[in-house]
Amino acid sequence: MRFNLQLPSLPAPLSAAGAGARQAYAASAFARRVALAREVIPEEHEAGKPRLVRMLAEADILLEPLRRPRRTLEIAPSANPQTAMILPGFGTRPGRMRYLARQLEAAGHIAKRWGQGRNWGPDQQRFELLEARLLDLHARHGRKVVLIGWSLGGLYARELAKRQPQAVAKVITMGSPFSGNPRANNVWRAYQFITGHSVDAPPIEADLAVKPPVETVALWSANDGAIAPRCAAGRPGERDRAIAVRCTHMGFTYEPQVIHAVLSELEITR
Repeated sequence: MRFNLQLPSLPAPLSAAGAGARQAYAASAFARRVALAREVIPEEHEAGKPRLVRMLAEADILLEPLRRPRRTLEIAPSANPQTAMILPGFGTRPGRMRYLARQLEAAGHIAKRWGQGRNWGPDQQRFELLEARLLDLHARHGRKVVLIGWSLGGLYARELAKRQPQAVAKVITMGSPFSGNPRANNVWRAYQFITGHSVDAPPIEADLAVKPPVETVALWSANDGAIAPRCAAGRPGERDRAIAVRCTHMGFTYEPQVIHAVLSELEITR
């Protein structure tokens, strides 16, 4: 899967006379992205998206660097250590997930990055690399891998588990919009502008609401300022269990309640 901030380039080489064509091509691509961001849709397509006050509350993350040094988490040693691959949300680097990973490691689990740098969205090449990464972890550690995905990363995790279920022990999504209308959120316009494609037409084939053939747990929050809670919780049949937590969308990466919920799921993973 791939989302690329760079505009498409023309086939090279181009002559000096072609410089104008290159500029026109880039301008056309940019205009297409602007049109995607300004797309007019029926009002009901955004029904259920978080209110603006919820979105503004996402600024709470600015206080996290001040809180973290004073925070003490009681992390019990795991009696059932797992290998987990952690997939970041849209537009974020793996470093955003490092605090969560450290808590898993403190319990005795093996926490691995997804190996793809910043998550600018899906494309076929990225997804193939993720599959290879998953299969490598499965082979090297001699056990099935737990996939933990935040937001868009959770959508990747679900699709990976559908393609390689023999390598996946469990999927844990955190605020991931796998259910309902893909526009029932506050970020779809930014997503379309950055990726250059519609949320209705991703560059890989996927039916997001179909449950993977492995245990699938959805963490969701009524305080989520980006994603409609119903879309992240899913419906019966789209996941095995839905667990409510109290956090913002950004808080899925650092809130103690979320961390303990993930640790509890790892402990009961078979």
